[in-house]
Amino acid sequence: MKNVLFRGLITLTLGTALTGLSTSCTKDLDQSPKYELTPDKVYVDLAAYKKVLGKLYGGFALTSLGGASGASDLTSIDGGTGDYLRQLWSAQELTTDEAVVAWGDPGIQDWHNMNWNANNPLIRGIYNRCYYEIAICNEFIRESSDDKLNSRLAGTEAAQGRLFRAEARFLRAVSYSHVIDLFGNGPFVTEADPVGIKPPPYYTRQQLYNFVESELLALTTELAPARSNEYGRVDQAAAHGYLARLYLNAGVYTGTPQYAKAAEQAKSVIDAGYSLVTTASSASSAYGRNFLADNNVGPATTEIIWPVMFDVTRTQTFGGTTFLVNGSTNGASAGWQRYVGETTGWGGIRSTRALFDKFFLLGGDTTVDRRGRFWQVGQTVEINDLRQFTQGLGVTKYRNVNSDGAAQGGALNFSSVDFPMLRLSDMMLIYAEAAARGNANRATALGYVNQIRARAFNNAPGSAISDAQMTTDFILDERCRELHWEGLRRSDLIRYGRFVESTYLWPWKGGVAAGRGVDARYLLFPIPLSDITANPNLQQNPGY
Repeated sequence: MKNVLFRGLITLTLGTALTGLSTSCTKDLDQSPKYELTPDKVYVDLAAYKKVLGKLYGGFALTSLGGASGASDLTSIDGGTGDYLRQLWSAQELTTDEAVVAWGDPGIQDWHNMNWNANNPLIRGIYNRCYYEIAICNEFIRESSDDKLNSRLAGTEAAQGRLFRAEARFLRAVSYSHVIDLFGNGPFVTEADPVGIKPPPYYTRQQLYNFVESELLALTTELAPARSNEYGRVDQAAAHGYLARLYLNAGVYTGTPQYAKAAEQAKSVIDAGYSLVTTASSASSAYGRNFLADNNVGPATTEIIWPVMFDVTRTQTFGGTTFLVNGSTNGASAGWQRYVGETTGWGGIRSTRALFDKFFLLGGDTTVDRRGRFWQVGQTVEINDLRQFTQGLGVTKYRNVNSDGAAQGGALNFSSVDFPMLRLSDMMLIYAEAAARGNANRATALGYVNQIRARAFNNAPGSAISDAQMTTDFILDERCRELHWEGLRRSDLIRYGRFVESTYLWPWKGGVAAGRGVDARYLLFPIPLSDITANPNLQQNPGY
């Protein structure tokens, strides 16, 4: 059992931290139950502050304080499907060449068919999750002002409380970054705004970008130094990492590319003492150890910069990595279930041929490249029917087993695999993309790429590429091989002009077998109609 930040800590009633939802989607959030504790009864000491901080971190993993069986914080979406990470992953992966889904839940086929609208319940789910997280972070920050910390805590504890406040600001910035990426524009509210007085103002993508950038820049010095915080909590490296991602996509977000800044921020992370996992275990390749049930200990902690944490008994959810392990497994295959460490399979998500084929570029082969792990028994590569799980290869990247092969799911069938929100190899590839675009040192970048490939191919001859091969197209494909199913693909394809365009097709893109281009409005998701109706300040995204 893992003993980390919010496991066992999310037991405190949050009082006005949950009732003070200062967003325009309060009506649709319909949070339940209502709490009556006042802040002075909640924030009684440093331990209480930390418990509420645990709720903020847990907002990315859980749908409620009660875990998988508890009533969801949001009643506008089913508690089983409505957790933050599951919906974020779906928006970023099921819309791309990396994943399809067999289920028929309302709105779920819209992801890959790329025909969603402002009434899609799953789009409303991730939108509300973002703003719910923003709201509870705002409340925590509001209750962590210098005056309140000094009145409630002793001097040294007040300093620790200010560190907690910085972490809450980071988590809020992450949620706002997701709003920027997925919706572009939206309501804006901070701890300075009065609760429930008037609908929040509408901010453009540029305005939200400016806010997130300023927050993350400040947090590069206000958070704990890199690699000094306890496992699962963010530090200065995480702020640099999210700045690197923000700048990587700045051309999309603002119209002004910032690749040199992306490289600078990525280099700050790379130089902060992290290292790639290079030692295999009896159950996994070196690469695969980042995605096992014990990735919270041992070598994976040197590569994963910030994880969202899960535990088979103490952080139970039908989303997160339980969704990625069980959802990508066929219940009819006992061998498949044993391999990924579960005793059930939901028969839902799997890959398209486009992902499988990425491992054959430049002489790559899934028998050599340790990153391409596909379950082929009983599955076909080609997909003639999206609703048939046996069509499309299974992806066994996430496995609920320890490094020694011991399964963790058992009869509970929940996952202990922590999800890597930020990983060192992503920073290396951000730097490499900036270099390929002429904004960073090519020799340094080539070294990073070949470190990644040496691990992938277990130092096999021919795994290294030359400077001439390090093109922007190569980096996009290498990001797919290295970072597939980590919730980044949609953003990458949009940045490269290959998401809605007809110049790059994949199976069933746009709802047809051979793939097709779709309307440019699908570069953004619509602001849910429920929020447009509730807040007269908002403007719908073009085309919806």
